[in-house]
Amino acid sequence: MMHNSHKRLPACAVFVLACAGAVVPFARAADTDAASRYQAAIASPARTDADRAADGKRKPAEFLAFAQVRPGMKVLDLVAAGGATSELLALAVAPGGEVWAHNPKASDSLGQRLAQHPQANLHPFVASFDDPVPKDAGPFDLITLVMNYHDIVNAGTDREAMNRRLFAALKPGGRFVVIDNAAREGSGLGATKTLHRIDRAAVIAEVIKAGFVLDGSSDYLHVADDPRDQPFFKMDGRPDDKFALRFVKK
Repeated sequence: MMHNSHKRLPACAVFVLACAGAVVPFARAADTDAASRYQAAIASPARTDADRAADGKRKPAEFLAFAQVRPGMKVLDLVAAGGATSELLALAVAPGGEVWAHNPKASDSLGQRLAQHPQANLHPFVASFDDPVPKDAGPFDLITLVMNYHDIVNAGTDREAMNRRLFAALKPGGRFVVIDNAAREGSGLGATKTLHRIDRAAVIAEVIKAGFVLDGSSDYLHVADDPRDQPFFKMDGRPDDKFALRFVKK
């Protein structure tokens, strides 16, 4: 008498395996959709020639993917300056999303940008670093701070209070993305004024103290051959080493 060596799987196990097989193509489709949206935002005629010239160094597609930007999000962009990042975010969160572009004082270049290409979902506002959150606008899905944490250190800001305020302004599960010019490991805050760089570990230590959890990091802006001994603006056009950190409010 012959015995079948194959055991029949329970129906529930078959269902689970089938669902697991479906996850991969679904995830790939979602990634493809996001990449298409990001490329559409990057290609928008609302962006300036200067924005496009900087894309090689700033890598906007990688930035949007790392920040997990999606339509409908409410975003706070800190120290927006002329608004290059804010406008990119506003394009990427449409339709249905909004971006608040913070500056510590009014920015003429941001005003000119919006005069040339009005964008209804981009809202400039002025506030101090100690409380850089617009009134009656939160809670937010995402807060971004691009290449300016070291400047906030130099301004003498109470960063512990600022980070707690940012934590309170986010929805549960909301993200705080910090990108800055990398100083040498172990330098702490010692290079913020002289080199306009900051130690990655120092940023992590300050931000998690406010209650955030480090959710991810990326080396998409890492430049291995940067000796990190010059300010980024004295690199003679060469890219400088930067780090990208993503924190989450649990």
